[in-house]
Amino acid sequence: MACRISELVIDVADPDRLAAFWSEVLGYVELGREDDGSIEIGPPDAGFGGPRPTLVLSPSSEPRTGKLRLHIDVNATDRDQDAELERLLALGATPVDIGQTGTESWHVLADPEGNEFCLLHTRLRPL
Repeated sequence: MACRISELVIDVADPDRLAAFWSEVLGYVELGREDDGSIEIGPPDAGFGGPRPTLVLSPSSEPRTGKLRLHIDVNATDRDQDAELERLLALGATPVDIGQTGTESWHVLADPEGNEFCLLHTRLRPL
C-alpha cells in the first residue's frame, strides 16, 4: 500500500490573506480554522481526504530565508495559459525571476507573501 498527499501545510504571516488568495486560485473554500489561527482550505465538494490535497495555512512570525525548498505548480483547467496568467496577476500574484532563460513553457510567480509557484503550460481537465 502507498501513501498519498492529503494536505500541504504552509507557514504564512497572514493566514486569512493567503487563504483568500489560494481559494481563488484553486477554486477552494475554507474548511476549518484551528485555535492556533491555522486555516484549512480545500475542494468544496470533497474537503479533506478527497482526490485533491487541502492546504493548511499556518501562522508563523518567523521570517523566510532563502529559496523555498518546495513549491506548488498549477495548471489552468478552463482557459489557456495566457488567460490564466492574467487572472492570477489580477488576484495578486507577481512575476518572479529565479534565473529563468525566458524560453521556459511555464511562468514563475509569487503569492502575496512571496511564496513561489509555477503556472504550467498544459491545460488539465477539472476533477
